[in-house]
Amino acid sequence: MSRKKRAYLKKLSLSALLAIKASSAETPAKTDPYAAMQASLAKQQEALVKQRDSVRQQIGLSKELAKKAGDFITAFPSLPPSVMARLQPDCAALPSEEVDALVTTAAQQQSIEPKLIKAVMKQESGFKPCAVSVAGAQGLMQLMPDTADQLHVVDAFDPAQNVNGGAAYLKQLLTKYKGDVKLTLGAYNAGPKRTDDAGAVPNIPETQNYVASILADMASASAAAVAQADQNKDTKQPPLQN
Repeated sequence: MSRKKRAYLKKLSLSALLAIKASSAETPAKTDPYAAMQASLAKQQEALVKQRDSVRQQIGLSKELAKKAGDFITAFPSLPPSVMARLQPDCAALPSEEVDALVTTAAQQQSIEPKLIKAVMKQESGFKPCAVSVAGAQGLMQLMPDTADQLHVVDAFDPAQNVNGGAAYLKQLLTKYKGDVKLTLGAYNAGPKRTDDAGAVPNIPETQNYVASILADMASASAAAVAQADQNKDTKQPPLQN
């Protein structure tokens, strides 16, 4: 074999070897499904931790703002759900079945109407358990930190604790105002002091709208309950005898 031919074959072999190495490098290594699942779970856990830290930071900032602003900012612990959605951390609203279960339990414990609790929850948080207002109110029933402490609510972002605490506060206010729902709602939103000073629902546009909206929701719930009862009654009627 000539020297020229041997050089050509050597060059060809080297090119083939380089091509094989390149192909091996491009071939993705087989992934372990278990390892991939663990990595995914770790990322999800990290995201949850970051979201909780973000919520805690917002609460701290809100409390600091409330201290600096004094009594003015605490006059508006709740905003309409459409506004709240732009101010609070993003999380899904609870399913209606879970909301109803929480409301029923809290209403039974406090001996108050379920529709009152549910209407307040809808107005306060839009049924979002991660809701945080600009004033620092937290959770489904938008409890202020000091109020949550007084009600022995350890975790205001826990749905059951928050709803039970909110229901207990509503019960306190209903007792204070002798069952007057309007005054109770006015105090829940603007504070008992402003309600006492005014001798009525405080003349604050946000509070006036807040009370009107909740009363309208309660009226709708009552009408729906009556309609359902009538429908059930008609269904149970025995057939007419010929």
